[in-house]
Amino acid sequence: MNKFKLSALAISLATGLSACSGDDGKNGTQGIQGPSGIDGNNAATVQVQETPVLTRLATVPTGAEVTGAFLSEEGDLFFNVQHPSDANTLTDSVNNKPYNKGTVGVLRGVNFNDLPKTIVNSPVPSTQEERQVVISALGEYEIIGQTNDTFAELGEKGLSDGLGVHYGIFSGDKIIENNAPDFNGYVSTGEGEGYLFTNWESYPGGVSRLKIKKDNMGSWSVDEAMMVNFDSVGGTAANCFGSVSPWGTPLTSEEWIVRSTVDSTTDASWNDPTDTNTDNIEALTAPDFPNPYRYGYIVEITKAITDLPTPVKHYTAGRYEHENSTVMPDRRTVYLSQDDTGGVLFKFIANAAEDLSAGTLYGAKLLQDAGSTDPATTGFDVTWVELASGDNATIEGWIAEYDGIDTSDYVEGKTSYMTLADVQAWANGDANYPSVANGGSAVTAGQPMDDRSAFLESRQAAKMKGATAEWRKLEGISINHDRALEAIDGVDAIANEDVTSAYVYIGIADLDNTLIDDEGDIQLSARVKDCGGVYRAKLEENYNLARIEPVVMGGTFRSSLTGALRCDVDQLSQPDNVIVMRDGRIIIGEDGFQENNTLWMYDPKSL
Repeated sequence: MNKFKLSALAISLATGLSACSGDDGKNGTQGIQGPSGIDGNNAATVQVQETPVLTRLATVPTGAEVTGAFLSEEGDLFFNVQHPSDANTLTDSVNNKPYNKGTVGVLRGVNFNDLPKTIVNSPVPSTQEERQVVISALGEYEIIGQTNDTFAELGEKGLSDGLGVHYGIFSGDKIIENNAPDFNGYVSTGEGEGYLFTNWESYPGGVSRLKIKKDNMGSWSVDEAMMVNFDSVGGTAANCFGSVSPWGTPLTSEEWIVRSTVDSTTDASWNDPTDTNTDNIEALTAPDFPNPYRYGYIVEITKAITDLPTPVKHYTAGRYEHENSTVMPDRRTVYLSQDDTGGVLFKFIANAAEDLSAGTLYGAKLLQDAGSTDPATTGFDVTWVELASGDNATIEGWIAEYDGIDTSDYVEGKTSYMTLADVQAWANGDANYPSVANGGSAVTAGQPMDDRSAFLESRQAAKMKGATAEWRKLEGISINHDRALEAIDGVDAIANEDVTSAYVYIGIADLDNTLIDDEGDIQLSARVKDCGGVYRAKLEENYNLARIEPVVMGGTFRSSLTGALRCDVDQLSQPDNVIVMRDGRIIIGEDGFQENNTLWMYDPKSL
């Protein structure tokens, strides 16, 4: 493998010396050609094209998604290798470990706050060795931890149960060894040291916290390891992506809920005694039957860097398949994505800065550009539909009313939880909930109306109030805090650059189903379909979003052998999450169909 490493390094050096801004290199991938058609061997004479550039920063091993991209204030780029293939057995010379477990790592030896304008592409893996390791265009990928690592050398500060391993709250039994690290969030405690929080996406889910530090050579070590204890909030489910709030608290997203599809609210079979599959959630709540309304929220980890980090579920931000939440620099406005078919883009505005326990929830209403359907050029005007105002304590009281429901309450063909009729009555402004005979739930039948629909069945509530519920796999939402602060509040946050506009970037894994069905507010063509793309929305006064436009889309081609559509390996294939760099470039993690998914960097400055 030393020979392999040297070979890959030689390729990178040769390409770096001979190519510029995506020009053809002898060993590189096809890029932008110079004006005279000169290949990369003479690229020094080729003028750099002033067009947005998509650069392959890294590829991950076979079977894996690129997850957890997080850029620290010091310019360290963390990212994960999620659920790689068990068949990956080869190692690299940097880590001497195979990539057949969930892997948390960092690109060492490079400062992403100080990158050159042009970076050569990392190669598309072509050999067995290249396909089984992380290959990067910059620095070296260093493994910080992998599934089941105990860090035994740390003694009592290690993790005897194993990294990413989850246990039942009541039984104490091991539930799952999680192979799916997702979000990373780094909270600094000083130069070159801090706490790395990592989501572990499973049923149930969890978050690890590693105290790490960097030496003078740029290598990282772990000083302390723990899995955050979520017992006080009944555990978590499918912790997907997340963010770190401006006040330094990780926000982890529960992507799991009992399926609230486009056409129904809570699945009527949830407490069916003949079908008791509860996605391991019963292991958290035994001996009680799990209440689905206790899952599907944003969870803030307060006291994040103390001995006892404390989770708080913010019911105020709504219940749905949360992918990501991002707090704006006003420390009140939060944008949130729903990763599902027929999903909604949500906004939450807290009553007070740095306190998400009370506020108002909104859903986005989209108006598509007239006469335009191509995903690469079609934008949307946005207005915001107010759903309801609430606070955690009040909403938790509504949730508690469903705690006692179990299989004995099941009635075939009916739900024991909220119904569409309940949500519709709320949307209509009715004074009372409908009776059971009129389609209402037994829990609320005939009671005075309240706002629980907005917070417990948020998708249906938004849809019935007129918001657009047609997104398909709405993924990460990201800003660069300093750019946004300077553009909106006029704070001089970016050195040597006058930032007059800033954007929220939104990843979308594919443009399919409800986006291309010729119904409703969004009616796009199927040209991009399963390859997905990235949108952006300019931040307006008070951090409002009034317009969403495409930035970069994937591209399909038809296989001559099978006739099936495929995503071009040199373009996006199901972008999952995005982060915005200080210089305005964006980093995109891929969750696509390629054998080796890519971590991309995109430069939108000429747009």
